[in-house]
Amino acid sequence: MAVPFRYAFCNELFGKMPLGEAFKQARELGYEGVEIAPFTLSDDPVALSTEKRHEIRRSIKAAHLEFVGLHWLLVTPEGLSIASRDKAVRKRTWEYIHGLIDLCADLAGCNEADNGILVFGSPKQRAAVEGVTPREATDLFIHDLAHAAPHAESRGVKILVEALPANQTNVLTCLADAISVVKQIGSPAIQTMFDTHNAVDEKEEHASLVQRYYSHIKHVHVNETDGREPGMGDYDFQSLLQTLTDLNYKCWVSVEVFDFSRNATDVARRAIEHLRASEPGRDGSRPQQI
Repeated sequence: MAVPFRYAFCNELFGKMPLGEAFKQARELGYEGVEIAPFTLSDDPVALSTEKRHEIRRSIKAAHLEFVGLHWLLVTPEGLSIASRDKAVRKRTWEYIHGLIDLCADLAGCNEADNGILVFGSPKQRAAVEGVTPREATDLFIHDLAHAAPHAESRGVKILVEALPANQTNVLTCLADAISVVKQIGSPAIQTMFDTHNAVDEKEEHASLVQRYYSHIKHVHVNETDGREPGMGDYDFQSLLQTLTDLNYKCWVSVEVFDFSRNATDVARRAIEHLRASEPGRDGSRPQQI
């Protein structure tokens, strides 16, 4: 039997709720995976002890969830930048990213081939600043990311270069730019992903865009273009999910919500209910992928 869509949630939605409780509630709603923002774990998550990493892993397993990966990578500690003119700042930033590769693999703890993903968005920390041009910032990113690729490969982690709209950053502002980085590096550990919210500037229809770059898309984030959960706006999730079904997509579909003003459990419930109702067949049942 073909595998249906696997829905995950991004844990920052649940705010300061204890991780174990957030995991339990999400699983009861039907989510099967959790994607974690490192800043929700600690101000310096790469410094987490081995025992703390095991504790988080046990909490995920106790809720019968799978660990998907990490996103919002460079929120903490402060002062990180991959495009700073200060070499010491760039060095510290990439040392931290290497630490996140290890954290991701430790939280996954499954096998060497599939130990989760790092969604590399981080708009402020990758932006061209201090007189650095966007082209220079992109070149710096490619150079250092290529050097991180062997480490990611060795730990079974994929780093996903995320395209972000121009209102968030001035570096890699469309999926074609992200794909260019992926191809220049040429490592199986460096791929990309698709985010409905962050594709707002794309000129091509999203379904067509996903088809064009599908071979490098290893993850999908879903939300409305205003940052609310699926179903609160007019985004065409039915078309997106049909396209993913046609392409036999088997990676995760993660709900990432930026509106934290409402009850997290209600938001998570509405999101997964709308996604299921938008699946091929539109009868609320789980899709069968071919």
